[in-house]
Amino acid sequence: MSSLTRTLTLCFAALAALAAPAAAQNGTIEFVARVAPTGGVQEPVRGFPFFLLSKSFVQISKEVDAADPKPDMNAYIDKLDVSPELKAWMKKYHWIQLAGEDFIHQLKPDDILGVPEFRKAYMERNASDKDAAFPKAKVKPSDAQKNPEKFERLSKEYTDAVKKYIQQNPDSVDGIDLGLTDIDPYPKWQSLLGRRGPEIHRRALDLAQSKYLVAQTQTNLQGQGFINNVPPGTYWISTLDATADVGDVRPRWDVPVSVAPGQTEYVALSNVNSVPPPNSASQ
Repeated sequence: MSSLTRTLTLCFAALAALAAPAAAQNGTIEFVARVAPTGGVQEPVRGFPFFLLSKSFVQISKEVDAADPKPDMNAYIDKLDVSPELKAWMKKYHWIQLAGEDFIHQLKPDDILGVPEFRKAYMERNASDKDAAFPKAKVKPSDAQKNPEKFERLSKEYTDAVKKYIQQNPDSVDGIDLGLTDIDPYPKWQSLLGRRGPEIHRRALDLAQSKYLVAQTQTNLQGQGFINNVPPGTYWISTLDATADVGDVRPRWDVPVSVAPGQTEYVALSNVNSVPPPNSASQ
């Protein structure tokens, strides 16, 4: 054996000796995923993909969401073709849905009479009411020019009478949203938010799999998964956005696990430590 060959052999041996302890310091993750449908017994989650991430997928999603703020509601309201009074009402209550029971319950007598669109819808709703108790207007449009003082006085008296009627007959407000359908900005607002949601979700998935993915595996017939040669540290066993459908339950997981040098970490995934479904979004 030549001196050069001997030297190279010794170098490779030294490198191998150095690499072996380093590899031995890595750990292993063994997990099992079992889910119980409502009223049933646990079943293994078979042939299902799992991802080992260096950051929680839930946290990744929150950070992506925060980096792209939701559309500004006040700015949206400013662009609407409605009265200044209605815009002010929407901003005051941070409310843009002009239909449904929640909207009706939101209205106060002063709102109904102070916002032109609400007043018009209310009067049209009750104009043909046979109830003799509903106030009758004494004011005449012609008085606005001929006798402004009389016009103002009678207008105020009529407004006060209608307000009292609303207070005594809250059911008279029901159904006025039918007269606001054409100006209700809520459907377009929801469409605007709806376009944002899928894009945020797509970005979170891309980021999780490009920047934070450490390894991935698939469960066997017993619902077991194995990830070897994992450097020491804290990770998350995640299914990203995929759900393990078992009967009537559809769990996802985003479970933290700490890997110690040269150790095997065991994790049991079940209904208990699954991620709550993302169904709590509010207006």
